[in-house]
Amino acid sequence: MSEVCTKCGLPKELCVCETIAKESQTITVSIEKRKFGKKYTIVEGIDDGQINLKELTKNLKNKFACGGTLNGKVIELQGDHKQKVKETLMELGFGPETIEVKQ
Repeated sequence: MSEVCTKCGLPKELCVCETIAKESQTITVSIEKRKFGKKYTIVEGIDDGQINLKELTKNLKNKFACGGTLNGKVIELQGDHKQKVKETLMELGFGPETIEVKQ
């Protein structure tokens, strides 16, 4: 018999916890200027309880061919990728109404 998710009560293969978590978050994407005029794209507001932030950071870095890091619950990507980040997060299942891009 397969394992049962402790949160939603469904078998692990049918678990919807991650989908629900993606739809219920408020994500903020902004640009930060740092040393020597370098720009960093900052992605905040993703809860690490249901979503693997390390895997998400790795996917974003590979998609944009840039460097970056995960500081606590904040993803930092080198360069100005704010519009591309929103499109990519929507492809990964996050709702467009939950993603706010600051100017």
